[in-house]
Amino acid sequence: MRKTWFLICVLGITCTLWAQRGPSSWQNLNTLQAGQRIQVIERNKRKVSGTFLNVSEAAISVQDEAGSEAIQRQDVLTVKLMKNKHRLRNAVIGAGVGASVGAVIGGTAKSGFISRGVVAAALGGLCAVPGAVVGALVPDHSTVYKMGSP
Repeated sequence: MRKTWFLICVLGITCTLWAQRGPSSWQNLNTLQAGQRIQVIERNKRKVSGTFLNVSEAAISVQDEAGSEAIQRQDVLTVKLMKNKHRLRNAVIGAGVGASVGAVIGGTAKSGFISRGVVAAALGGLCAVPGAVVGALVPDHSTVYKMGSP
């Protein structure tokens, strides 16, 4: 039980540290190339998704289905690069997490007729499939810019 809590704490700390590394420099937008798919979230929570056109010190330009739009720098809350990479990796990770959760639940179940190992293996196999689906559906969007505290 101690090892489980230790693992949860280590993973929690790792996730917390990863989440705190948000880019806050407008200059990061210069790394984008024209034509890349991005999503701009404005201060009023409006989302504009489309292809990146260009960026200046005053605004970022995005081409969406309605046409091109320049969003002023002071109105930009977050800019995310929309990638569809790592779907297979995410599916494998999701399957592993699902199988692990299923195996733990199956291993703790009491059954008079079937051994715990068989129940754990069966439930682990069954939970791997939804885990893989969820993992494949997890979006892979990296934050290029996030407005710092005003």
